[in-house]
Amino acid sequence: MKMRRIISWRSDESDLEIPVHRLLDVVSIPTAVRATPWSLMARRFAYALALIIAIAFVSYLDKGGYSEDLTFIDALYYSAVTLSTTGYGDITPVTQSARLVNIFIITPARVAFLMLLVGTTLSVLTEDSRKTLQIQQWRNSVRNHTIVIGYGTKGRSAIDALLAGGASPSSIVVIDPDPNALAVAEKRGLVTVHGNGTKSDVLRVAAVSRARSVIVAPSSDDTAVLITLSVRELAPSAMIVVSVRESENQHLLMQSGADSVIVSSETAGRLLGIATVTPPVVEMMEDLLSPDEGFAVSERQIADDEVGANPRHLADIVLGVVRSGELYRIDSPEAETVEPGDRLLYVRMNGSDAARQE
Repeated sequence: MKMRRIISWRSDESDLEIPVHRLLDVVSIPTAVRATPWSLMARRFAYALALIIAIAFVSYLDKGGYSEDLTFIDALYYSAVTLSTTGYGDITPVTQSARLVNIFIITPARVAFLMLLVGTTLSVLTEDSRKTLQIQQWRNSVRNHTIVIGYGTKGRSAIDALLAGGASPSSIVVIDPDPNALAVAEKRGLVTVHGNGTKSDVLRVAAVSRARSVIVAPSSDDTAVLITLSVRELAPSAMIVVSVRESENQHLLMQSGADSVIVSSETAGRLLGIATVTPPVVEMMEDLLSPDEGFAVSERQIADDEVGANPRHLADIVLGVVRSGELYRIDSPEAETVEPGDRLLYVRMNGSDAARQE
């Protein structure tokens, strides 16, 4: 299911040329599961062997039509040397029927035999070229994708939410230095880039300048700051969402260019405190954050008949109004009526309202 990647290209921010052989082990594009070269050769060898045995049976059925009366071993020998085009000439067809069998059965079988052997060799030799071509095609066409930097617990959970929200696996690119983590991501159909997300070259390989959003989920806060700085420099218009452990680092991320910062330690701490007082509240929060079941927080465009209405009086449970990129809570004066172009942040039941979401 693996694949790797490309040639030289011109990035939107600067020219960057990387030889193909250096990228084949960097980028992996998910494809249909392919057999290894050894299994491919073994399978085709079995086909060739079966063809030799089949032609041996055909020759043996007309064993009296050759220069000597054939045993089955003779027929097998004749089949092998004939299909392989060795042709010693010690056994030859002498009757009309034997010669017709050679013309209409054994000769086409000889061509098929050679195609099997040559096809296996060409398939193995051209595998890297095939991978390079597919990677180049992906690199030329990728737009508005989401890059997830760090495929740990937070990165995997973020991808789960993206996929549950309808995102295509092919629109998600994972960057991580751990080959084992990337192997897991590949099995989910995700495009992967092997490397350190703090390096500009790695980000360019992932086409960060054309990404719609970037999720930064490394294991340490200082790494998150470096990644955010690099991403913002290369992708001024991308939405950057960052996860940090400590709240005192939140302002550093905002100054580095993050659009949103999630403080994981404080969020977990609040939930722990609430769980000791009102456990059902925590259960409901987990339900809202679980993408596959129960309720979920979602966003949708307002309908034409909802323009001018108070969002509190709509059929959905509205939490806020998104207007020109700004979120207004339901109790704010700006959210008293909805305007054309607004989007609603609301609570929906998973599996429903699919037709209303964009």
